[in-house]
Parts: sequence; structure tokens; C-alpha cells
Amino acid sequence: MNDRYSRQIILPGFGTAAQENLGQAKVLIVGMGGLGCPVLQYLVGVGVGTIGIMDADRISKSNLHRQLLYDEKDLGQLKVDIAASKAYAQNSLIQVDIYPFEINKENAIQIIGKYDLILDATDNFAAKYLINDVCVWLKKPIVFGAVSGYEGQVTVFNLASKDANPIHYRHLFPVQPAANEIASCEETGVIGVLPGIIGTMQAAEAIKLITGLGSPLYNRMLTYNFLTAHWFEIEMNANVAVPIIDENFINATNYQIDCAMMEADLEDIDIAEIDVSQFLDFKKDSSVFILDVRELHEYPVIDFSHAQIPMSKLKEAIHELPEQPICVICHQGIRSVYAAQLIKLHKQVEAYSLKGGLTAYFNKVSNEQ
Repeated sequence: MNDRYSRQIILPGFGTAAQENLGQAKVLIVGMGGLGCPVLQYLVGVGVGTIGIMDADRISKSNLHRQLLYDEKDLGQLKVDIAASKAYAQNSLIQVDIYPFEINKENAIQIIGKYDLILDATDNFAAKYLINDVCVWLKKPIVFGAVSGYEGQVTVFNLASKDANPIHYRHLFPVQPAANEIASCEETGVIGVLPGIIGTMQAAEAIKLITGLGSPLYNRMLTYNFLTAHWFEIEMNANVAVPIIDENFINATNYQIDCAMMEADLEDIDIAEIDVSQFLDFKKDSSVFILDVRELHEYPVIDFSHAQIPMSKLKEAIHELPEQPICVICHQGIRSVYAAQLIKLHKQVEAYSLKGGLTAYFNKVSNEQ
């Protein structure tokens, strides 16, 4: 055992105690795609004793550019089966628990309850909200990861040892988005190396949490932009308006994305997606009304919008908007497209969406400083 792990055991502050903690740890990885593959490989390599892996998908050719745990001969096989076999080939000392199905309300509480630490490596919002809520109720820490296009995020949620009311996913995004407010990797694309970077960061945070080394990314969301090679942190604070999450809350919540919420009429409405340079011109133009459709407690706080109406309340509040051109902004430029279409449909004014959202805006501003 010492030969296998000797390079980390000799590290200052690590030693046999940290290695024993790793060997006794029970970690669940939900999602064995672009994020889950590097998470598993590094946790297996470092010697985490029990690792659960959960995913219903089979390996397809489109997975191979970013899910490097798999290769062409694995096509058509269950991801968890192939991942487990390769984990055992890498380290025969660990145990891998296989869950070849999707997480849902019927299985989440029982399965998550078996583990000390949960790694959210999923790619859909329904699963992320369910994982979050069950972990909050069961007091389990989460290492969160997400990627889209050229950007990824990683943070630690629900670290009960830090706060009496620890920060979790709903403190940033209280309401699960509707299907028309989001885009998947199939729609937006993702550069193959990005989930490898973010997944490796998730594994690093998990190791820190298990061993007690360093400072975890708690209260801080780390964002990485592939195109600029920039990392930046967003500080997070608790949202007192978030309801108490318990078994009753979970039972009453619909975690499925309701595609029926989409308005078919919007698909035919053309709106202009503007770049940051155009948006900077709009900021100086008093005839253009700038509308922020993020939820009220999303960060960072800005002072250049004329109003903030959360996407979840926009339809009911459209009548409050002025009869003038409106430029809509959000975090990533996804919700703002739908919001602009909705505004144009109901108010018959010119509506614009900031492409890439505030992320693109702050990246350009920071590059020019």
C-alpha cells in the first residue's frame, strides 16, 4: 500500500493519517460523462476506499472526444460497467458500487444516504436540484461541477461544518429553470478538454474535504474560461429567502423539466443577439432599456441595469416594461434569449439579448483593464 501511495504520503501535512481517511471514505459520483470520468480516475488513483458511480447512459461515439475513460471498443456498453472495470484495473484495492440508472426521487435519498460526500457530475438541471435538495436534507457536502461551451464552474456546497445554515445550490439559483431557459451541451457544444479540467478540480476538492488539507472552495465559485485561460471567483452568500428543504419539500417538488412550459410561438420570433461591444454602446444610449432577468440573489451584483425582473416572474411583469427597445441580460446569455422573445411577442418592441451574458461582459472588461 505504501508503495502505491508513497508520493502523496511523503507530502508535508499529508502522511498516513490522510491516506487512512481516503481509504475509509465513501464517495458517490453522479454522472459518468465528461466530468465524472476524470473525477473517478483521480479518486481511484488517490485511494478513496469506496466509490459509487451512477449513470444510466451507454457510451456513444459523440462521448469519446471528452470522456477519455472510454474508447471505441466500449461503444454501446453501459458507462458504469466500463468505468468500474477500468477503475479496478487501475486500483484493485478500492471498491466500486454500480448504479446503472438515473437518479430520481424514488432512489436518491436511499443511495445518497450511504455516502460521506457527493460529487455532482451531471449535465441536467433536474438532477442538480434533486441532488442538492437531498444533500441539504441529509446534511451531505456536495462538490459541484458544470461546463458549457468554453466555460466551466466548480464549487463546494452544503458544508455543514462551516455554517449552521450552509450555502447550497438554491442560494444561487432558487428556482429550477424551464426547458426554454436553458441549453444542453448538445445544443451549445463543449470543448473536450474543459470537463477534464473541471472534473479534475472536483476531484481535488473532494480530496481536500476528505483529508482536511487546504481550504475548500466553499462560499466561492471558481469559473474557468478556456478561451482566455482566466480563472475568477464569485463570492457566495446565503439567501435567507430560500425555503427550508426537508422531506416534505422534496416530495412536493417536481424535478422533471417540463417541456410543455415552452411557448411554441416563440420559436418563430427573431431577436438580435448582440456582442459585448454593442452592449457597451447600449449602456450609453438612454433610449435602450437594460433588463436583468437573473434571480434576485444571483451574483455578481451590477449597477448598470434599469430593472431586474427574475425570469421566473417575467411573464406576469411584462406590462411593467417601457415601450422602448429593451436589451436583456442574464448570466450566460441563455435565459435572455427566451426573455427577449417573450418581450417582443407581448410588447411589440425591439428586444435584444447579450450573447454570452454577464460572463462575456466581465471577461471583456477584465481583459481590457
